[in-house]
Order: sequence, then C-alpha cells, then structure tokens
Amino acid sequence: MSNGSSIPQCLLLPFAETRELQLWHFWLFRGISLAALLGHSLINTSTACDQHLHTPRYFFLLSLSLLHLGCISTTVPKSKANSLWDSRDISYTACAAPIFFLHFFLIAEFYFLTIMSYDRYVAICKALHYGSLLGSRACVHMAAAAWGAGFLTALLHTANTFSLPLCRGNAVEQFFCEIPQILKLSRSHSYLREVGLFVIAVCVTFGCFVFIVGSYVQIFRAVLRIPSEQGHHKAFSTCLPHLAMLSLFVSTSAFAYLKPPTISSPPLDLVVSVLYSVVPPAVNPLICSLRNQEL
Repeated sequence: MSNGSSIPQCLLLPFAETRELQLWHFWLFRGISLAALLGHSLINTSTACDQHLHTPRYFFLLSLSLLHLGCISTTVPKSKANSLWDSRDISYTACAAPIFFLHFFLIAEFYFLTIMSYDRYVAICKALHYGSLLGSRACVHMAAAAWGAGFLTALLHTANTFSLPLCRGNAVEQFFCEIPQILKLSRSHSYLREVGLFVIAVCVTFGCFVFIVGSYVQIFRAVLRIPSEQGHHKAFSTCLPHLAMLSLFVSTSAFAYLKPPTISSPPLDLVVSVLYSVVPPAVNPLICSLRNQEL
C-alpha cells in the first residue's frame, strides 16, 4: 500500500469480541450520550432563556457546553453503531470528518477554558472594571478567536495527516479515528511535518497553561486578602467549576497524548480515549450544576 487512496477502509478497535459485551457497550454508551445531551441541553436552555444568566461567565459556559456536545457526538455514535451491528469498518475518507471535528472541539475547548480563567481573574481581581474589560464586544471577539483558532488548527492537522502515505495496514488501534493512530500507519520518515505542527501546538498550549496558572495565582492572592470567611467561600465557589473542568481536561488529555510509548497498549489506549473524549462531556454538566445555584 503506497498511499491513503489505496486503502478503501480502516478497521476500528472493538470494545469487545463477544456479542453480549458488545451490546452492553452499546447500551452503556447510549445512556452516557443521552445523559450528556440532557445535561447540556438544560444548561443551554437555561443560559439562553434566563436574562440573569446573560453574563460573560455564562456566555463562555454556553460555548463550552456546545463544544462538549460536539465532542461526544463525534466519537460515540460510530462506536455504538459498530457494537450494535458487530462491525469495525469505516471508509478511509470518512475518518477525516471525526478527526477534524474532534480536534476542533478539543482545541477550542482548551482556548475557552483559558478565556474563562481570565474571566474569573477579572471578576475577582478587577471587579470594578469587569463591565469595561469584558463587555459584549470583547466577549464575542474572544469567543470568535477561540472558535477560529480551533478550526484552523484542526484543519491544518487533518489536512497534513491525510496527505501522508500509508504503508502499515489499515487497523486503527482506537474506537474512533485519531491522528496518532493514523500516523502509526504511515512511513516513519513521512510525518515530520505533523511533528512540527505538534511542537507548535504544544508551545501554544503551554503558553495558555502558563496564562491560566498565572491568573489563578493572582486570584488566590486576592482571595486571601479578603477579610471575611464568607468572602473566601464565595470567591472560591465561583472558581471551583472551572478548576474542576480544567483539571479533568488537562489530566486526561495530557495522559492520552504524552504517555510513554512503553506503557502504550490497545486496551490502555481504549480506556484513556474514553477518559478524555467521553467522560468530560458527560460529567461537566453535573460539575456546573453543583456549584452554580442559578442553573
């Protein structure tokens, strides 16, 4: 096989070999996806309909919720269908869409988490200037930048990945199409461009992470100067949902993409992929509702 065009289809990694476990997986993922759909729909409806929630904080939360819906809708449906119909195949060209959309949603999600850390910093450390620093126009511009940067980055990675020649079969060791798994099928000397894009992405991600850490250092310093215990609790409670979502996203994504090759195996990769692509979109509505009485 000299290139991608000679591969009519790829074989995805099944969750189970026995029919009973395949059906169990189908119903489990069906329940998770329905719960995520319900949770995010409630958040989106509440945020859109309640005038009291028309604030920068909930505007960014609404965008994040839409990204979570997109993420779980990209990975779960094909996996459910494969388990229900006992199949593994997906056309090579059809792999491009989930790869693009998954990376688009994940990259944009991290940018929105970065923006939300700035929102919390301004709300606590620059409270008197909150309206001027985070006006409606500024919020729209930041959201558009996050969506646009995610779109362009995902487009570059996807286009570059599918321009590589493949020569190592068509078995993708994952339950959905993913760039690292596609790269494993290419010639070792052919994906240097993708490595270069990955290095740039890591640098940008590290810059965002430093910005988030710096924002929370300033937030914690400001909170500790608040004299009342009630003030401490109120300030921290507004940050906890964001910190929980950020920790879940960073920990699962970092382990998925940065774990040593020596501990990599198909079963472990399968579990890790569920942790970063399915679990966060499913549990984040619960995280938001527990600490946001308005929701």
